[in-house]
Amino acid sequence: MKIHLRQIPAEGLHLEDEEDCPIPQLDPKEVRCAGPLRYALEVGISDGALWANGEIAQPVELHCVRCLEAFPFEITVKDFAVHTDLGGPEVVDLTPFMREDILLNLPAYPHCDREGGRVCPVPAVLKKEDATAVLETRPPDWSALDKLKIRDS
Repeated sequence: MKIHLRQIPAEGLHLEDEEDCPIPQLDPKEVRCAGPLRYALEVGISDGALWANGEIAQPVELHCVRCLEAFPFEITVKDFAVHTDLGGPEVVDLTPFMREDILLNLPAYPHCDREGGRVCPVPAVLKKEDATAVLETRPPDWSALDKLKIRDS
C-alpha cells in the first residue's frame, strides 16, 4: 500500500479499501491467502514523520497441526500502528509494515477446532476401542526399567 504524501491534508486522511495479499512468499502447504487484505486506516504527517493507525485484516487458509486439514482463518490486527520518518521520496510504502504485523499474528500451532470454529476429527489411533487393543498387545512401559541393574557404589 503506497501513500502519496502530497495527497494527505493537514488534518489527516482516512483510507479504507482492499489490496492484494502482501504475503505471497509463504509456503502454500502451510499458509495460503484466501482473499484480499482489507484495511481502514487514519494517516497523517506530523513533525517530519508519517503516522498511520487503524485495523487490517487478511483472510488465509491454514492447516491444522492435529488433523492436517485446511481451514479458513482471518488474521485481524485491530491496533495496527506505524510511525516512520520521512526521508526523501514523496511516496511511502506501508506494505512491509502490514506484512510484518500479519506474520506476527499468525498462530504458531493452528488448530481447526480452536481458530477455525469446527470440530477436529479424532484420529483412529485415539479412539477408545483402538487404544485398548494397542495397550493389550504392547508390553508395559516400565518393563525396560525392570531389567535395569543398578550397582551400589
